[in-house]
Amino acid sequence: MVGPDAMNQRADLRDYLAAERTFLAWIRTGLALMGFGFVVARFGLFLQELQAAQHAIPAQSHGLSLWFGTALIAGGVIVNIFAGRQYARLVRRLDRGETEHAGPLSQTVAIAVFLALVGLAMAIYLISVGSSVPSQFTISEEISMTPSRGNGIVDTPSHHSVDETVEKLKGILTAKGVTLFALVDHSGEAEKVGLRMRPTKLLVFGSPKAGTPVMLAAPHSAIDLPLKILVWEDAQGKVWITYNSPAYLQERHHLSPDLVQNIAVIETLAAKTAE
Repeated sequence: MVGPDAMNQRADLRDYLAAERTFLAWIRTGLALMGFGFVVARFGLFLQELQAAQHAIPAQSHGLSLWFGTALIAGGVIVNIFAGRQYARLVRRLDRGETEHAGPLSQTVAIAVFLALVGLAMAIYLISVGSSVPSQFTISEEISMTPSRGNGIVDTPSHHSVDETVEKLKGILTAKGVTLFALVDHSGEAEKVGLRMRPTKLLVFGSPKAGTPVMLAAPHSAIDLPLKILVWEDAQGKVWITYNSPAYLQERHHLSPDLVQNIAVIETLAAKTAE
C-alpha cells in the first residue's frame, strides 16, 4: 500500500504546467530583448541614412546605439539562461514533492534592475540624439545658402516658379543693359528625347565691357565667362537660383580686386531676382 508520505511526494500536474508556462514566458521575454536589441544596434545606421537623405552635413557616427543594442541582446541571452536554469531547478523540486516556492529572488531582481538601467540610458541617449539631429539639418540648410568651400557654388532660394524667376531675371538684365547670350532649357531638351527632368534653365549673360578686361588679365577665366545663373527646382518643389561665387572665381583665376567688381554684379542680380 502507498502511505500518506508517498502521496505527499507527488506534485500536481498543474504545478508542472504552471512551471512550464512561466518558463515559456521568460523565453519569450529573452527573445523579445534580443530582437529589440538588434533594432537598437542598427539605430545609428538609420540616423546616418536619414542624414544622407536630407542632404545633411557629413553623417556623424552614433556608436552608442550599438552598445545599447548589444547590452539588450546580452540581457536577452542572460534571461534565457536564467529561465532554463530556474525551470530545471523547479522541476527537480516538484519531482521531490517540494511545492513551496523557495527560489532566490536576487537573480530576478538583478535582471530587472539591469534592464531598467539600460532603458534609462537609452531614453537619455534618444533625447540627446533627437535634439541634435534637427539642429544638424538646420546647419546643413544654412550651409547650402552660402558659397561652398569646395566648388564655389551659391544657392539662393527663389519665391517664384522657375519660369517666373527666369522672366524676372531677363527683365532685370534688359533694364541694366546686360546682354543675354543664351537661355538653355535643360528640362525642355530632356523632354524632347523622352526623359523627365524637373524644370531647369540656364541663363548665360554678360557685358563685353566688363568681361573683356577680366579675360585679358586671366585668359583661363573665359571658361567661366560669360556669367551664368542656373534656375532649377528640387525634389521638394523648391526653386533655387545658383551661380558661381565671385570670390571663388577670383581665387580660381587669381583676379585682382578691381577686376572682381566686374563680375560681382551677379550677386546683386541673383538677390533681386529671388525677391
